[in-house]
Amino acid sequence: MKQFFILLFFVGCLNIQGQFKTVNGGFGGSGPRRGLDSLANNEISVKLSGKTKFTDYKVINLKKRDTVYIDTTLTIQKEYKHNFRRKDNFELLAFHNQGQTFNTLGYNFRTISQFPDIGFTAKQFNYLNIDDINYYKVPTPTTEIMYKTGQEQGQVLDALFTFNLSKRLNLSFAYRGLRSLGQYRRSLSSSGNFRATMTYSTPKDQYNVRTHLTTQDFTNEESGGLTAESLQNFISNDPNFTDRGRLDVNLTDAESLLDGTRFYLDHNFKLFDSRDSTNTKNFTDLKVGHKLHYEKKFFTFEQTGITTTFFGNASKTSGSLRESSDYRLINNQGYLEFNSKYVLGRFRVKANYTTVNYGYDSIYNSNALITKKRLTGNAIALGADWNGKLGNFKVNANALVTPGSGYLAGNHFNGEAIYEKDSVFKIKGSLLLTSKAPNFNQQFFQSVYEKYNWENNFTNIDTRNIGFSFKSKWGNASLDFTNIEDYVYFDTDSLPKQFNGSITYLKIKANKEFKFFKKFALDNTVMYQNVSSGSDVFRVPEFVTRNTLYYSDHWFKGNPLEVQIGATFKYFTKFRANAHNPILGEFILQNDTEIGFPTLDVFFNAKVRRTRIFFKIDNISSNFLPDRNYFSAPNYPYRDMSIRFGVVWNWFI
Repeated sequence: MKQFFILLFFVGCLNIQGQFKTVNGGFGGSGPRRGLDSLANNEISVKLSGKTKFTDYKVINLKKRDTVYIDTTLTIQKEYKHNFRRKDNFELLAFHNQGQTFNTLGYNFRTISQFPDIGFTAKQFNYLNIDDINYYKVPTPTTEIMYKTGQEQGQVLDALFTFNLSKRLNLSFAYRGLRSLGQYRRSLSSSGNFRATMTYSTPKDQYNVRTHLTTQDFTNEESGGLTAESLQNFISNDPNFTDRGRLDVNLTDAESLLDGTRFYLDHNFKLFDSRDSTNTKNFTDLKVGHKLHYEKKFFTFEQTGITTTFFGNASKTSGSLRESSDYRLINNQGYLEFNSKYVLGRFRVKANYTTVNYGYDSIYNSNALITKKRLTGNAIALGADWNGKLGNFKVNANALVTPGSGYLAGNHFNGEAIYEKDSVFKIKGSLLLTSKAPNFNQQFFQSVYEKYNWENNFTNIDTRNIGFSFKSKWGNASLDFTNIEDYVYFDTDSLPKQFNGSITYLKIKANKEFKFFKKFALDNTVMYQNVSSGSDVFRVPEFVTRNTLYYSDHWFKGNPLEVQIGATFKYFTKFRANAHNPILGEFILQNDTEIGFPTLDVFFNAKVRRTRIFFKIDNISSNFLPDRNYFSAPNYPYRDMSIRFGVVWNWFI
């Protein structure tokens, strides 16, 4: 399959020249040619059919059901998202090396997958799901390169290339590669995210297809954290250990790998189309469609020896260890879609046939009384979607019911109502009701280490979330109230358990940017959280705050350089943060250590035409904090002060 897309890529390159036209009408002529400098630059001097504008360079996201434009401006949000995930990490606490995992400071229950996953959630923060894949529509070939340095011989590079072979056919190819050694022993991280997309529609939109392919792999050396002696050397700031590579760690030969491949296809055919010639908005169409979602994931943990002092007794005392579990999901969905003014938008009925297969190829521990190697199941589900609009009011809802008692049985309902008044403000209310089985590694797991073997028969986890959001030029705010029944978690003994009570979780988040003296701004984000029931198994800090004071201006004659200089302060109150367990690839409860500390980052960013340059000093506060008490998880120190450099560069040919 990879070879097919590579071949398609080169065939596409041979056909791109039809898009290479300058204002003089010739290929490679000497006339002026310039790209998309910013959203304020409405016009690109490329002659296609009339004038090409920045609004012609479109990014389409299925999850958000909207279209945005490729944005080359320099904003404070670009600073927050300049990391290997390309997302704002406000609710996450990073480990010291990029490419490692994150501890969680806040949870989002507005969107939950319909089916249980393989698990190993600590390794999936950089995993790109279906909703993370963007599709494109561009009048000229478009490229984006993102680069950032890492910790100790490390860097990440994310490259995107997309082009339209015609107005109706778009291809895109992207690859994100990361490798970073890290400051501590056994903290090497290496990963790759390849994705390829295609969208196509016939001239009259009678047939439409959207598809993507992803292959992703994440390799991490596992240290198990600092030893007790090294932990004291770090906390006491012993000058003999300012070189963090001299600190001993609990594991010296362990490594984990998460690997995933996905193929996704969504295509439909229009059976009926009726339009009112006097008003093109008054039309009705009927479509029949099909979705295919095929995904497989593998998680492997390996060691060159057995470490009973860290993981406990094992069924063997010597030799190497390589334990691997795999997961395969195939979901076929057929749907009938009705789009008309009579339903205020789009209404879809759908039916799914889903199969799942999870497990191991052999039994690793004969003493554990494991009775099976795999968990398998299949199910039929029925549901409907509705996307309606009346003036400034929108409603989006989807429901899916999977009857039965297997691993896939459950139900899922997600609805939201949105009122938007031009660009002044936007109000959204959402409701989520879902019942689904726990992840598969919580239900079934095995290892040569005797403690890590179980077969559980947990009941479904029931989650209910009510959310409200307000976005405006005056500020943004959100409120989420979540109730979880039969929550499954990893306890202090690393074993999965089901909470027989109810978890009640409140999260309030607000953001406001204040601008003063024309060139200065203070961006503030504050989050308050409260767990009124179930706090023994569900833990979050009470307050998290991020405050960024920055200066922005254009320098030099003609404004060729835009600069952004500032500092970001972040702090979260102390709480018993979860501990990381490398053999599980999960976070587990712990009762011995509280974590909570401030960080201060200083940055200097600049923009020259379509190039954004990022220069940052991470955690400069570590140099003057009286105590070395900054940790990402128990025994895992957060990063020391480090200097990072990065760039984002766009080409519009």
